[in-house]
Amino acid sequence: MDTIFLSWLITGNPLTGLKIGFSEMATKMILYYAHERAWFRIKLPDSQKRHLIKTITWRVVGTIDTILLSWFISGNPLTGLKIGFAEVLTKMILYYFHERLWYRINFGLDKRNRAKKWKRT
Repeated sequence: MDTIFLSWLITGNPLTGLKIGFSEMATKMILYYAHERAWFRIKLPDSQKRHLIKTITWRVVGTIDTILLSWFISGNPLTGLKIGFAEVLTKMILYYFHERLWYRINFGLDKRNRAKKWKRT
């Protein structure tokens, strides 16, 4: 929704905003999965610092994706840059809180939790 709204504001065209936003849904799911798998293998201690670094690396990947999609769909590289950089701050904030919430839920972290228990015994 954030990308759709920002793309619409920047281009002045709601259809362009929708095209960019819905295109991103597909690419971001694939990129997010790859990013999560990579971070699952990185051996940093669980901390807010880890979450912050993970947030920044995801935002770099996400912003590059947004810039390229926006450029391709709008046909204007400057529009791609404007949309990509406009959402950097909003998306980092949204992602950080998303990551903290999912970490608290502990969904999908069964292997990590079993490994921690095994090391303690």
